[in-house]
Amino acid sequence: MHADFAKKLADVDAITSGFGDLGYICSNPIATALFIAGNLEKPLLVEGPAGVGKTELANTMAAYMGLPMIRLQCYEGLDEAKALYEWRYAKQLLYTQILRDKISEVLGDAANLKESMAKLHAHSDLFFSEQFVAPRPLLKALREEHGCVLLIDEIDKADHEFEAFLLEILSEYQVSIPELGTIKAIRKPIVFLTSNNTRELSDALKRRCLHLYVPFPEAKLERQILRARVPDITEHLMRQLVAFVQNVRELDLKKHPSVSETIDWARALMLLNASELDGDLVRRTLNVILKFEEDITAVDRQALELVRQAEKATPPPAIVK
Repeated sequence: MHADFAKKLADVDAITSGFGDLGYICSNPIATALFIAGNLEKPLLVEGPAGVGKTELANTMAAYMGLPMIRLQCYEGLDEAKALYEWRYAKQLLYTQILRDKISEVLGDAANLKESMAKLHAHSDLFFSEQFVAPRPLLKALREEHGCVLLIDEIDKADHEFEAFLLEILSEYQVSIPELGTIKAIRKPIVFLTSNNTRELSDALKRRCLHLYVPFPEAKLERQILRARVPDITEHLMRQLVAFVQNVRELDLKKHPSVSETIDWARALMLLNASELDGDLVRRTLNVILKFEEDITAVDRQALELVRQAEKATPPPAIVK
């Protein structure tokens, strides 16, 4: 590992502090996983509900390490051409036309058809060389001279075949391209894979990664996150808001509010100059934290009771004399 990288990954406390300076509040399990994965140079598979900060974890690591961020967004049908490389067909065609115009010079003094074919074959490999390769995220990551953070986002949306394709990269930090041979990483990237658990990942992929599960945060950690991301929010409103969201996550909903939605709600309440929660304010802004109409309807019916519960869990605001 490069000396500068080793210094930043020297211990768990250094990571916690560094990420905190960048506005990402690490729990001890998260910081420990980053420390181990970074020092062992192993990919980190980050699983958990949508919106708990999995993608932001990779973004913050890139900022913390001072490395470029390369992201591959996964989806059903993703293949090698979109993830690794494809040929620059327009450029190949242009060079073919140039060769056609120069065919007599290429064939030169070939005595017969066999010699002519041999001369043409000698030039054919030129059309499948480095200059005609259009690198996609995976190949770009391997070619980064000073390293990078590679994020393979929402791997659970890709097919099993694409998982199998990734195994060589995740274990050896290299990839085999038939026309070019094996390409090894100039400097091993720091690799994150994220999953929302929409399907089970293969054992082969999991064996090559360290695992980190990021759950919804407990109230204390969520308040720390809000302080970092919405510094102007009052302590009283912040505690009310977090207590309310924590209670909503206990309900039987189609989608529970994520941390990112808690942050958005706090910013929305600040925009409305709110000083505390009340039933009317909550009803008017439920669409910020809930994304399905049936969830909004269910919480709307209980809004007043949820506000009362949040008030009970929140100390009264300090009286300024």
